[in-house]
Amino acid sequence: MGTAMRPTLRQYWDLTKPRVVALIVFTAAIGMFLAVPGLPPLKESVLGFLGIWLAASSAAAINQLLDSRIDAKMARTSWRPIVAGQVSPRQALVFALLLAAASMVILLVWVNVLTALLTFASLIGYAVIYTVFLKRATPQNIVIGGIAGAAPPALGWAAITGTLDPHALLLVLIIFVWTPPHFWALAIFRREDYRKAMVPMLPVTHGVEYTRWQILFYTVLLVVVTVLPWATGMSGLFYLGGALVLGAVFLWHAWRLMDPPDELYAMEVFKYSIVYLMALFAFLLVDHWLLPLMEPAAAFELRPVG
Repeated sequence: MGTAMRPTLRQYWDLTKPRVVALIVFTAAIGMFLAVPGLPPLKESVLGFLGIWLAASSAAAINQLLDSRIDAKMARTSWRPIVAGQVSPRQALVFALLLAAASMVILLVWVNVLTALLTFASLIGYAVIYTVFLKRATPQNIVIGGIAGAAPPALGWAAITGTLDPHALLLVLIIFVWTPPHFWALAIFRREDYRKAMVPMLPVTHGVEYTRWQILFYTVLLVVVTVLPWATGMSGLFYLGGALVLGAVFLWHAWRLMDPPDELYAMEVFKYSIVYLMALFAFLLVDHWLLPLMEPAAAFELRPVG
């Protein structure tokens, strides 16, 4: 009881799902850098990053609060602070609300209204709409709810420019299509957990083989979608080459998952999907800075005199 009444910083930190949030804010930061030709303005970058990070952390804490009964039935989540009695539901709620309030104040006062509104919508989309309704209502929960988790690059872009550019929405589309193969690979491995918790994840409702086919289909779609930044002129050949190599490896994993060597292979696909997304966005950033550096060199090419 004493521990539950005095949560440590580590327990509050665990409430924010730091590894998940790290990937979220990474894509938001890339959105900031891609929004302008050079370096984005320091104030908007730092405060926008902080506001988005606080909102994502708040959404994660609310998710744990609302999902605590489900988490208690699953081996993957049974250690979480609320389930383990290290943080009380009331403490978790107050903590989450404080994070959300701080996020909104920072974004509204020092960034811009559009970023605040979009960030708040994403918070509600994940913490409430997905967690309370979609997760329990349909095996397509992760597809429909994926739009909230896909929003961070647009949030980062809006923090710098105050607008929603089509290229920012293209980044959202990439993460939106990436989410199903990423999460369903984990769901295959953890399907018994979801079955016990009565969560209608796709491997539980439609079986593992059907889910493997869906992962393959979405991976093919993902490879197609990741070509669009090059096709629309947003990125150059450096990004295209990286995206195609990363996509080919993802496709190989998805194909091999159709007849995996062992039960653990689904987790290999899940882990690669994380590396894939981080590397893909890193290629976007490097390409964004590489092209302007190459343009001056092209200007000095020898031309015939005449």
